Amino acid sequence: MSPVTNTPDLVPVLSAGKHRSPRKGACFMEMASFLAGEKWSDHPRCTHPLLASMARLVNDALSDDERRRIATLVPDVVGLVGDDLAIDVSLAVHAAATALPLVSATRQNVLAVGLLTAERMLDTLPEEHEDLHARCEAAFSAVPEAHTWAVRYARDARVRERIFRRQTAPHIVAYAVEGVAVACIDSPADHLIGMLEQAVADLRSRVLAPVPSRITALPMKV
Repeated sequence: MSPVTNTPDLVPVLSAGKHRSPRKGACFMEMASFLAGEKWSDHPRCTHPLLASMARLVNDALSDDERRRIATLVPDVVGLVGDDLAIDVSLAVHAAATALPLVSATRQNVLAVGLLTAERMLDTLPEEHEDLHARCEAAFSAVPEAHTWAVRYARDARVRERIFRRQTAPHIVAYAVEGVAVACIDSPADHLIGMLEQAVADLRSRVLAPVPSRITALPMKV
């Protein structure tokens, strides 16, 4: 008698865009919903919304060959959820800090303001986040003119937590991914994948969500 297995008969192929069913393929977050056993969706409950947004954007910015490289990250985002403001801030920082030295000069000013806003939000958190402050400072030092412009433009501007979560952080992430994707640099895919990898690793350290062995053992077609 053959052993019983929970492995599904159909494993979706990782591809760009939104898909009506697994038979049509799967974007990064649709694959996550599939692995988590949730209803088929590119906005599953198993992953923090801002991280899910970053994953969808990176997924769609990559070519089919490049997308294979993020397939192994899909199980890592399952269970990464939480209400801590530090999650939103860290994701915004990682996105902006990655993109700021790479994007065009016209985009640098906007991203510098976004990163400065995220850094100021860091100062409102009860815990120390020296690693995130270091990421901000390293990115600013790479583009001092953009940093100076952002400080002059934003002055002492602050945003409320609700606005940061709902608008500012998502806009930072989207603008950062788009900026890297169209930047005149070597291998933008390497930087996009690195952005997602770093964001997932950082969030996993904050949420401390172990990946279920039954998910990591699931074969994936990419």
